[in-house]
Amino acid sequence: MTDVYRRIESPVGRLTLVASDRHLVAIAWQDDAAAPPFGAAPETAPHPVLDQTERQLAAYFAGERQDFDLPLDFRGTDFQRRVWHALLTIPFGETRSYRDIAVQLGQPSATRAVGAANGRNPIPIVAPCHRVIGANGSLTGFGGGLENKAFLLDLEQAPRLL
Repeated sequence: MTDVYRRIESPVGRLTLVASDRHLVAIAWQDDAAAPPFGAAPETAPHPVLDQTERQLAAYFAGERQDFDLPLDFRGTDFQRRVWHALLTIPFGETRSYRDIAVQLGQPSATRAVGAANGRNPIPIVAPCHRVIGANGSLTGFGGGLENKAFLLDLEQAPRLL
């Protein structure tokens, strides 16, 4: 089946949700959403994964949900998928450094590779790459923009430096 997409409005701008027949495969930021990712086609009928994702994101932004229960299909290299799965272990309201993730993966010298993989996370918010900050607590690059990263951390009341 061809991937399908749906665009939704959110407090962090328009998001494009992309799903296969059974999995969420991407959430693209507004600036990335000009062309549908992964060659997806517009959704033409109700889609269980997109419906579920939209409901869970709405609850998250309303402060009614702290985690997501969605079927995910991370498309990337083995290392990238390991990093993205590690993101799923960061609890709501907490942050980790890139080094913390590298150590968690058993590759403490792979801090930069973790940063690169984090920056290519295809399913932001759900796989909370916004919870990864600099070793000194500062906000670092974020595909959705640092303003949205700060918004998400504030929503979760995660500690950070301004």
